[in-house]
Amino acid sequence: MHFLETPIEYLKGVGPMRAELLKKELHIFTFYDLLYHFPFRYTDRSVIHKVADLNANMPYIQLKGKIVRFEEKGQKRAKRLLAHFQDETGVTQLIWFKGIRWIKRSIKINTEYLVFGKPSAYQNKVNIVHPEMDFFEKQQSVSSSLQSVYHSTEKLSGKGLNSRGIRKLVKALLLQINDKIDETLSDSLLSKLKLPKREEALVNIHFPADTNKLERAQKRLKFEELFFLQFHLLKMKLTRTKKSKGFVLEKVDNHFDNYFKNHLKFELTNAQKKVLKEIRIDVKKGNQMNRLLQGDVGSGKTLVALLSMLMSVDNNFQSCMMVPTEILAQQHFKNISSELKELDIKVAILTGSSKMKERKKLHEKLENGEIDILIGTHALLEDKVVFKNLAFVVIDEQHRFGVAQRAKLWKKNITPPHILVMTATPIPRTLSMTLYGDLDVSIIDELPPGRKEIKTLWRSDSSRLKVNKFMHEQIALGRQIYIVYPLIQESEKLDYKDLMDGYKAISAEFPMPDFQVSVVHGQMKSEDKQYEMKRFVEGITNIMVATTVIEVGVDVPNASVMVIESAERFGLSQLHQLRGRVGRGAEQSYCILLSGQKISNEGRLRLETMSKTNDGFKIAEVDLKLRGPGDMMGTKQSGILNFKIADLLRDGKILEFARKEAIALLKDDENLEKADNINIAAAYMPYAKERMGWSRIS
Repeated sequence: MHFLETPIEYLKGVGPMRAELLKKELHIFTFYDLLYHFPFRYTDRSVIHKVADLNANMPYIQLKGKIVRFEEKGQKRAKRLLAHFQDETGVTQLIWFKGIRWIKRSIKINTEYLVFGKPSAYQNKVNIVHPEMDFFEKQQSVSSSLQSVYHSTEKLSGKGLNSRGIRKLVKALLLQINDKIDETLSDSLLSKLKLPKREEALVNIHFPADTNKLERAQKRLKFEELFFLQFHLLKMKLTRTKKSKGFVLEKVDNHFDNYFKNHLKFELTNAQKKVLKEIRIDVKKGNQMNRLLQGDVGSGKTLVALLSMLMSVDNNFQSCMMVPTEILAQQHFKNISSELKELDIKVAILTGSSKMKERKKLHEKLENGEIDILIGTHALLEDKVVFKNLAFVVIDEQHRFGVAQRAKLWKKNITPPHILVMTATPIPRTLSMTLYGDLDVSIIDELPPGRKEIKTLWRSDSSRLKVNKFMHEQIALGRQIYIVYPLIQESEKLDYKDLMDGYKAISAEFPMPDFQVSVVHGQMKSEDKQYEMKRFVEGITNIMVATTVIEVGVDVPNASVMVIESAERFGLSQLHQLRGRVGRGAEQSYCILLSGQKISNEGRLRLETMSKTNDGFKIAEVDLKLRGPGDMMGTKQSGILNFKIADLLRDGKILEFARKEAIALLKDDENLEKADNINIAAAYMPYAKERMGWSRIS
């Protein structure tokens, strides 16, 4: 067994009971886990302040002195321990609310201590709550003035493993490591990038001799983490490109050309042309394509998908398009059928509500190859759905489908079909390189000509009368309006009440028979929802009052106003998606964000960002800063972004370096067979094994 794989209970000072707690609380099972439990900040312990100078505005500070007496105050839960701490300039109080018995037992009176903590004020007195304490003599032997601070928990602190206790364990472990830490990078990489060796970096991340050494250690460990991730993603991509034989879609003739030259209603944007060219190159190669298409709401991704599916039809193959909702499937079916009505192409639809009789016919036609393009929901994944020769798959809003679900689609053939995954959720570049590093990424970053930018206005509840007046004016012009209410699972009943109260108020403001108001929410039956949506799509109702069920894909060109109630309760990407439901026609469109008076700073930043920009990528950057990469992409639980030290927000430059070096290494020594790469090979094997079955798409 390698030294770093040693179970944590064998480290001096741990033992079985503490080991169990370390496993449960911090997932520290081995020496490796402890060594990679990095400090989250460092404090400068070189300066010692005087008690007389203390004030509540100071950051964490250090004092030197003695505890002259203890006293206990309060009863039961309100119990607290006060220590009168004195130096040559005066007395202050140290306070503990927890672990009182243990502290009284372990701290000696009239003995010189170094005390470290954050001064705070209570009843006009300055005190320090739950300070760290060290014997003064011990402290003098530490050469570094930078002291590491570690995450701990209440249970661990109760067993003496607060930040200081963990630091003690790390120190004990570091004293044993002499040359037992294997290097994971090659000598040439270390010298080229001027990085310290792994062992030196691990010592300096926990006990930095100075700021410079700490920075170098952090840079080295961040680079290593991002380098192995990029190498793995790029290697998966390379392996897939080599191994996965794909359909060769050589011809682009009658259907594609005919549609492109004679039926396309408007000129493609340069961004759309560029993406089509990328897809065209991919599908001719004979390798399976795996491409992610990012584009803002309304940027024309569906048209690119349709043209791509026509490439498949031209080569006598079938295509399918999978979307997350029935409404969206119906919409795509209607639009695509109408676009292709003058071409000899068979388009069909399959959803959960397709009747059994229809399904049987459809299954037969699909197997005989009589259907060229099939559009549908999850129903496409059923085993009964068998294609004759499926060569091209489009997946819309792919984050709505699980990996296992998607994989079912490309197992419908022996040869896997080409995959085009589309998302209207723009992803910042650093995140895209990490999450989708094994895919080819295309971006449509311009809107079709004639699209007017949506005007976004942020108003408080007090402006409701003005907003109502504006809605009356818009309806008089023949426009339609969405009014969206938040839906947050924990308070569903409350939200439902808000929605229905809102519906009543709107119905009173816009009464029948002059106005028609629809309502759609999650507690309705599917057919009732479809009925109400259909009335809005057909222009029968003027106003649609809804929860976020309309977030994805409903296309009503005549709807030009989106009013979002309690807008501060929505996330940025959701607000951006909702706004994208308007602005589909030639008229000027508006998005009105209605909020309460009391808003958190974060809520304010979200609404300000929405008012200032329509650029999905800029919005995604702000979202990334607010929520962090794990939350933003729903990957927090999946282990994809569980970095020990790297941070995608701050380490974009290091990520780009790491990717560049990974690309160079793959070109030079794909299978890591050269002598110089022996360290990388030894570290990569277990890394890759842990991440088996990791591709986001296949």
